[in-house]
Amino acid sequence: MSAARRRGVGTGDRILAGGVPNVVVSVSGTHVRLADDDGTVQTVAAADLADSSRFTIPSPAEPRGPRPETGLEGLPAAAVEEASWWEAHIAEVVYGLRADAPAGTRPRPQYDPERTTLTAREKAKAAELSVPASTVKHRRQRWEAYGLPGLADRRLSRRKRPAGRSDERVVAAMTEAIGETKDASSRTAGFTIWRTKEILAGAGYDGPVPTDRTLYRLFGTLSRGRHVTGPASTRRSLAGRPEGMFGSLPAAAPGEVVQIDSTPLDVLVLLDDGVPGRVEMTGMIDVATRVVPAAVLRPTTKSVDASVLLARAMTPEPVRPGWPEALKMAHSVLPYERLLDIDSRLEQAAARPVIVPSTLVIDHGAAFISAGFRSACRHLGISVQPAHLGSGAEKGHIERFLGSVASMFCQFASGYAGRTADRRGRHVEDQPLWSLAELQELLDEWLVAFFLNRPHDGLRDPEHPGRAFTPNEKYAALVESAGYLPVALGAGDYVELLPAEWRRVNAYGIKLGRRTYDSEELNPLRGQPSGIKEHDDRWEIRHDPYDVSKIHVRGHDGWITVFWKHLDRAPLPFGELAWDHARRSLGREATEEQIADAVAALLRRANAGPEEQGKQKMSKRDRRVAARTKATAPAGDPEAPPEPAPPPPDEDETGDGPLAKVIPMPAFDPFAEADKRW
Repeated sequence: MSAARRRGVGTGDRILAGGVPNVVVSVSGTHVRLADDDGTVQTVAAADLADSSRFTIPSPAEPRGPRPETGLEGLPAAAVEEASWWEAHIAEVVYGLRADAPAGTRPRPQYDPERTTLTAREKAKAAELSVPASTVKHRRQRWEAYGLPGLADRRLSRRKRPAGRSDERVVAAMTEAIGETKDASSRTAGFTIWRTKEILAGAGYDGPVPTDRTLYRLFGTLSRGRHVTGPASTRRSLAGRPEGMFGSLPAAAPGEVVQIDSTPLDVLVLLDDGVPGRVEMTGMIDVATRVVPAAVLRPTTKSVDASVLLARAMTPEPVRPGWPEALKMAHSVLPYERLLDIDSRLEQAAARPVIVPSTLVIDHGAAFISAGFRSACRHLGISVQPAHLGSGAEKGHIERFLGSVASMFCQFASGYAGRTADRRGRHVEDQPLWSLAELQELLDEWLVAFFLNRPHDGLRDPEHPGRAFTPNEKYAALVESAGYLPVALGAGDYVELLPAEWRRVNAYGIKLGRRTYDSEELNPLRGQPSGIKEHDDRWEIRHDPYDVSKIHVRGHDGWITVFWKHLDRAPLPFGELAWDHARRSLGREATEEQIADAVAALLRRANAGPEEQGKQKMSKRDRRVAARTKATAPAGDPEAPPEPAPPPPDEDETGDGPLAKVIPMPAFDPFAEADKRW
């Protein structure tokens, strides 16, 4: 490639035409006029000038003198102002006038270049500024060589060695001591200094050992940002962070990359045995949309729990009794009409998108690397991508979501215990605690009402960075742009992923987890063998650990859904009459204000605890609607649970019950009782 392609050609440039020097006289359109030293003028086309090997454009000469090591970047404003002040005086020494002198101004006699020498002008300026003449000469030379940056105090921008003047061997020993703290328990800076001296002694260091004061300063410099004396979890996280520029796994469609992880929840719950304790939360998040398709609570996460979580993410979330109408998918920003043609179950589904994972990023937890969970992923055609050991940054999206649950949900719930022991209050276990099932329902409602409708900073439009999308909005956009078609699991596929148990069908039904399940459809199976000798003629039972209301029995012709016999003590699903009543109270379309009100009511209910929640009163119309809903419930529907027993009347509310007479008891006197015996 010729030089003409590398840079532009303008008037005054010198060009060699056949080895003869020429000067560009003019440039007109696509033609260039050249003139040699004899005055011969020729016109050539710009294309010929660029492509022909006859013409050579010499490269511009490099400026003489060394380049300045640093410019004015990073210098204080006072240093730049001082350099400009010196430049005005040096310009007067060199040219006789300042740069800002008005036109027509004559140089002062002591600075007139025509009458005085440069040395005389330097001495005159030194006398004027009361500085040595060598100082003026030195600054003049710096200005001529480097320009304005040469007049600045370069010591202000000079980079200092982080370790100062410490011996390299001492620095290496302390760096090694700090590196040993990555997986160790947190200790003080004094221990690290002691360990540094031990390393120096073991290496045969014969130089002077710095004082403790110097070593403490060196420790502060070398340990900055590494949390050597801070929390051990933070130190391990920083040690596992990759060095250099962070990379990211691009995801352009929902479900392309999904991350899964579990963590202890910072809320005490009332376990089945009535003892307060901590539970674990296992959640999933879609990288492309930040949608959380499922999050479940369990006392301890097992492989079967992770498989059920996977199945829940691929099935629609039904609207629970008591949820506002604004949380239905039909009133959200999701493409409801388009998705309803694919799955009719979305008609009564909550505004939570269905995510079908393609690649699932996991850590090395026992629940996720188990054979059961990997088998479920193979059954669904999901690729499993394990992260490196101790590298939380490789699944940062799910890690950030778990932190968001702790700060945006857990601290509002009754029984919040704080993330560490030093942040826990007193007598937390004495607060009204939610059961595991109740807290799970609150978490599900919070995800649908708040998290999926909250603008996410990582979902900004690149062309309009001021606009942040919500996860539901991003999902709706990618469904259209990426051509995403979620094919949710059917009822049979969902049941196949549930954990299996083997039980006999007795006369009273099936007992599982100290709960009795029974149905009329079990009549042909009562007392009968299943014919499966490997399981002692027991029947195959599938159950959802997060839903105790029903189980699924594999009969001769397929799955039989059997409900819990005592489900009447739990809230019933609303009927059509109740839905119509809620629709009239909320309106046909959900607004942001209604969703915000639902979130506020949820947080107040979670903070009050179950005891305060039970004291809420229903209006007269609400009680009438609930009673009519129960009265009109179809009796022959096998999927409908039995009707609940009517609650006992509250005497404090009605005020009809008479008050009993209070009879005081006498004080107990042990000495009088002793006299009676003798």
